[in-house]
Amino acid sequence: MSMRALIILSSALFLTAPIFARDKTDVMVMKNGDRMTCEVKGLEAGVLYVSFDYINGTASVDWSKVARLESNQLFIVKTQDGSMYTGGLNTEETVAGRPVKIQVVETGENQVGIDRSQVVEMVQTSDKFLQRFSGEVSWGIIYSKGNQSTQFNLGSETAYLRERWNAKANFSSTLASSSGTNTSTRNALGLSALRFLPWNNWFYSGIGTFLQSSEQGINLQTTIGGGIGRYLKNTNRASISVLGGVAWQGTNYKPTIVPLGGQNVVSALIGADVRLFQFSKTNLSATATVLPALSDPGRVRIDANAAYYIKLFSNLSWNVSFYGNWDNQPPPGFSGSDYGTSSGLSWTFGMK
Repeated sequence: MSMRALIILSSALFLTAPIFARDKTDVMVMKNGDRMTCEVKGLEAGVLYVSFDYINGTASVDWSKVARLESNQLFIVKTQDGSMYTGGLNTEETVAGRPVKIQVVETGENQVGIDRSQVVEMVQTSDKFLQRFSGEVSWGIIYSKGNQSTQFNLGSETAYLRERWNAKANFSSTLASSSGTNTSTRNALGLSALRFLPWNNWFYSGIGTFLQSSEQGINLQTTIGGGIGRYLKNTNRASISVLGGVAWQGTNYKPTIVPLGGQNVVSALIGADVRLFQFSKTNLSATATVLPALSDPGRVRIDANAAYYIKLFSNLSWNVSFYGNWDNQPPPGFSGSDYGTSSGLSWTFGMK
């Protein structure tokens, strides 16, 4: 019950993270000469998100077609080489054919010029804590009268970004029930934090995950670890990063005829994160964590998640997701795997 209470509380926090609007006094100039007054919300995956006083919702603009930006709002700007800057935005006039430079006006009126093609992410930030969050909530349900079958899934993610570090929290829950069978549930809560090192695209990261799986007989599995990572690719079309380190994993199994108790394992930590984008239409994200046991040689655990999103309109998308957990040496009588797929709608908040 304590695990479920923690999950419900986390979901409530994700759903109620408030993002406040500001005045729409930014200026965006397109390559074809169109000039628009708007609110620049941010840049991600080659898409510049903006909003207008006279249009409901958030508009998606192809970043490669933007010529100039002007904004006094604070933004965290990230480039392909991993450099990070914080400040307002200004674009100077350039001679035709020359690269467009985004001027980031930092504290003290210092300006840093960055080629527009090198900018891969801009996140609106603020001196106010609650205005720095962004994320999404997804849900789906399938019901069949024939065998009284119900499948339900709920997920959420929120991110808090600063210039040299960021923190994320995500939650997923699935439930499947059918007449004549036991209800199957899986609940997972993940926490992570990342800080960039002085070397471009290198970072160190810490993770904490909490898993409950009726299929694997797991009451609560806690994983805590950390390591060093690097972005192998970081552009407006793809992001690929890897992580290596160590982790501790403690698992409490459901009672059986022979008392099993908990198991504690120290493991190596190998992780990968892949994200692929297509302008304002689709994106694919996939993560995998491999935990080869150091204190129990030969035992390997794997966690994997993947999601494919198709944007419907404004902040609403349709998604198909996959989850999986594997253990090649589970305790006798317990399943070594739990995996499945789900589909539903996603709603984003914050920058998008």
